[in-house]
Amino acid sequence: MSDLFEDAAPAPGNAPEFTVSELSGAVRRVIEGEFGLVRVRGEVGRVSRPASGHLYFDLKDDRAVIAAVTWKGQAARLTARPEEGMEVIATGRLTTFPGQSKYQLIVDDVVLAGAGALMAMLEKRKAQLAAEGLFDAARKMPIPYLPEVIGVVTSPSGAVIRDILHRLRDRFPRRVLIWPVAVQGEKCAPEVAAAIAGFNALPPGGAIPRPDVLIVARGGGSLEDLWGFNEEIVVRAAAASRIPLISAVGHETDTTLIDFAADLRAPTPTAAAELAVPVRLELIATLDALGARQSHALMQGLTRRGQRLRDLGRALPRPEALTAPASQRLDLLAERLPNALAQVAARKRTAFAERAAHVRPRLLADLAARLRDRLGDRAARLAPALARGTEGAARDHARLAARLRPEALARATAERRRSFDALSARLERVAAAQTEGWRARLGALDRMRQTLGYTETLKRGFAVVRAGAAIVTTKAAAEAAPALEIEFQDGRLLLGPRAAKKAKDEPPTQGSLF
Repeated sequence: MSDLFEDAAPAPGNAPEFTVSELSGAVRRVIEGEFGLVRVRGEVGRVSRPASGHLYFDLKDDRAVIAAVTWKGQAARLTARPEEGMEVIATGRLTTFPGQSKYQLIVDDVVLAGAGALMAMLEKRKAQLAAEGLFDAARKMPIPYLPEVIGVVTSPSGAVIRDILHRLRDRFPRRVLIWPVAVQGEKCAPEVAAAIAGFNALPPGGAIPRPDVLIVARGGGSLEDLWGFNEEIVVRAAAASRIPLISAVGHETDTTLIDFAADLRAPTPTAAAELAVPVRLELIATLDALGARQSHALMQGLTRRGQRLRDLGRALPRPEALTAPASQRLDLLAERLPNALAQVAARKRTAFAERAAHVRPRLLADLAARLRDRLGDRAARLAPALARGTEGAARDHARLAARLRPEALARATAERRRSFDALSARLERVAAAQTEGWRARLGALDRMRQTLGYTETLKRGFAVVRAGAAIVTTKAAAEAAPALEIEFQDGRLLLGPRAAKKAKDEPPTQGSLF
């Protein structure tokens, strides 16, 4: 019964058993024996240069891909350095890599065979778009210094958007709008173009804010992975964008056509975030430094101008030196003024006295008498003349009497009489007007005498100091005089021994201010 539950022993066969290592070694010996030396023509794809110094790249055509490697010692002796997109002829041997169960080509030498199909297509498209002016520097817009809203066109699940957001948060936090798109494959180009056009279609001040700058970002990859950003629809959308656009596709060595149409190219997505906004702390420090420089410049400018003003002030004369001569002349003239006023008043008084001697009332009466005599003399001389004229007229009248009628003679006589009366009245008016003019002139001279007299000067607050009969004009003369007499507008005041004696004899009264 126990035989029913036991496993049956495996039946022996003719096929041998191999371990994994044995089978891998056998495959390797077969491949290396059959393909010990081969020359392979293909397009270079995905080139990698790690720190070890070895060179890894792919050789591909439209249907297959072969991994190739050149060891460190041989890589420096290659005829041509493989670059992505180049069509080359690689010489080497085919082997396997047991650790990954794949075969690869150990390349000993690489020579150029011409441009690859993708690179040829890319160059043709680039030349066509450049001829249309889509890559002209004149149409590129400046990037805003500090945008309020930043639009990002990228995959929402990749590391690119996290790097951009992290960099913006560190530098200067801004509002970010993400338009999710596919960043490789068939959907990449239409979605990226639609995202750029969609951001541009947002109205300013709408519910969704319109970005101030756009970032089109993707991580690194092979030429095929980045091919969507070389499509014409994407390049034309980037060139037509009215919002400044930053291209951040691939790594620094990757170049796509959108980089030429964008307003600014960033080597990496992280660098795009750095180009989009400044560093907030650096901006604050710069503003503080500029403020400090401005304050320092203002203080320095004020200091220099103050020093300049003081230097110029030392070159100018002192105000006291400018006003001292004038002040001294003023004092001298002020001391001479009372004496000069007195001398002027004396000269005017003398002149007035001389003129007053000629215009006294008696002289006026004499003058009027002389005028009256002259008037009477002329009247006496006028009467005979009139008489002679009358006699002549009478003779003429007598001669013409025979020819004239009595009415005409009477009219002529009356007319001559009216003429004589008019002349007499005119003579009297002239004599009266001249007499009145002399009287007005005499009154004006008398008023001038009163004005120029020293009594009027006393009314204005001045005083006359006498020592005996002489007028005292200096301090030395006043100190040498035994007694002084001061004349004011309302009386005279004696100073000296006589005044003291007079005051002793008189009863005490209210003291004088003088």
